Amino acid sequence: MEAIVYPPYNNCEPKPLTDVQKRILEVKKERNAVILAHNYVCREIQEVADYVGDSLGLSREAKNTDADVIAFAGVDFMAETAKILNPEKTVVLPDHAAGCSLEELCEPMELALFKKKHPDAIVISYINCSAGVKELSDIICTSGNALDIVKQIPADRKIIFCPDQHLGSWIVEQTGRDMILWNGYCWAHTKYQADDLVALKKAFNGAPVVSHPECPKPVRDVSDCVCSTEKMIKFCREHPSDKFIIATVVEMIHRFQREIPDKTFIAARSSRGLAQHCRNMLMNTPEKLLACLENLSPEIKLSKEQMDAARRPIEKMLEMSK
Repeated sequence: MEAIVYPPYNNCEPKPLTDVQKRILEVKKERNAVILAHNYVCREIQEVADYVGDSLGLSREAKNTDADVIAFAGVDFMAETAKILNPEKTVVLPDHAAGCSLEELCEPMELALFKKKHPDAIVISYINCSAGVKELSDIICTSGNALDIVKQIPADRKIIFCPDQHLGSWIVEQTGRDMILWNGYCWAHTKYQADDLVALKKAFNGAPVVSHPECPKPVRDVSDCVCSTEKMIKFCREHPSDKFIIATVVEMIHRFQREIPDKTFIAARSSRGLAQHCRNMLMNTPEKLLACLENLSPEIKLSKEQMDAARRPIEKMLEMSK
């Protein structure tokens, strides 16, 4: 299997902005808008975003922005989170159909019924969930703060962790907590194979393997670093190796190249032998981003009652993550 190798970025010629990118920046200024982009969207959007990051960083940026309009290049639950934290602002996203397998695998009605079976349990939900699930949760978390949040919960409290079973099982491994795990998963992160990563590591003279805790345990077990996307940046910057094998959505490598331009990154392949993309994140295109800024649509709209209920566990997360 031939690897996809991204050489040091400081050896690459920067590309000029396209006409669409230039127009995005013009309309952004006209609208007094801020563009928030997830690590997994395309390079062209990352290049014009005001902030590119993971769910925790994006939540903080959304809470602190003074813009009138938030254009969120990501998936629907992320834009919902921005709206919940900024009920008075206009929040738009390039494609309202951009969802998430984790969100789809945890319906609010199912969680409500499950909670009744465990009435004494605290519900900690990974931020990759709908506003309806957030309403039913006690605390929201991200991959970057989930471990620290669980450690702050008293040992005698029962915990329901949803919707990502792999992130949950990783936390169990790290803490020894006996959590009740929801049977959900991230479609993209289940496509890696441990044997392929071992072979890649051998082919590149022991280059460290970096993976996300949303990956299944066999993949985590052969990784040198298992962490959130933000912590991946720190690990690769500080580690002495000049090459890294990255087992997460390949668009994340755009940030590695910008922030660590003197190192080489190798994209781990999926079980189909392809670089792994998030199909929902790829629904964000520069053309759709421009259209949503020009038309202020698709717009995120939630009831005040739903936003008030969902805001509490998000703010609890932010409070516990300081």
